[in-house]
Amino acid sequence: MDLQLQGKNVLITGGSMGIGKAIAKVFVAEGANVSIAARRIEALTKTKEELNGNVSIFQADISNEDEREKLIQSFIEQKGTMDVLINNAGGSNGGKAVETEMSLFYEALELNYFSAVHLSKLAVERMKTAGTGAIINISSIFGRESGGKVTYNNAKAALISFTKSLADEVISSGIRVNSIAPGSILHETGNWKKRLEENPEGIQAFIANEIPAGRFGTPEEIANVAAFLASEKASWIVGASINVDGGQSRMNF
Repeated sequence: MDLQLQGKNVLITGGSMGIGKAIAKVFVAEGANVSIAARRIEALTKTKEELNGNVSIFQADISNEDEREKLIQSFIEQKGTMDVLINNAGGSNGGKAVETEMSLFYEALELNYFSAVHLSKLAVERMKTAGTGAIINISSIFGRESGGKVTYNNAKAALISFTKSLADEVISSGIRVNSIAPGSILHETGNWKKRLEENPEGIQAFIANEIPAGRFGTPEEIANVAAFLASEKASWIVGASINVDGGQSRMNF
């Protein structure tokens, strides 16, 4: 399917590995002008070489407010316009709520939530001028139901709520905002890969008990949904949070 993404200027945070890297690969294949942002220049450079396409790199720590502003400014200076923003960067920390220091709650919210809020607000300013644009937030099924570490759970729940609020606010300006809620995804740099190597029997039991599809998801399966949501093929999808989880979520909707 031709998603008509050729020449679109796309910015992907956390784009040097895992789900972000897979998203970048799909957009490159669709002919988009892809930019990836991450903290480590070595990882960014390696990914740029591996993708072997029209890829630009931006080194930035998006948990830092000043660096978020510099990132968007640098992107616009280079590309002129922003057609698609994908807020993918994130991570988990801490443990049980009563055992987790407040500083870790703040860190989790800064990385998983406030970064996406701020970058989205900055992107909307540019997209409104063009009268079009798409913002996709990578959340989690554990932002919609109990599960995962509490700091991550809280931040992703807030991100899903923000997605709907912003979507309703900016659709009249031609900007669509949606989120993807992945289930358990296996990739080389992720936690599930480490757990599988450390405890293969336990992880296989987890898969059998928790994922009806009988396997982990792949980054590519998230990436394909992201490309669709960014395209005009998804023109009537606004403010949605789409589970991509092989049936793992226990929700009825």
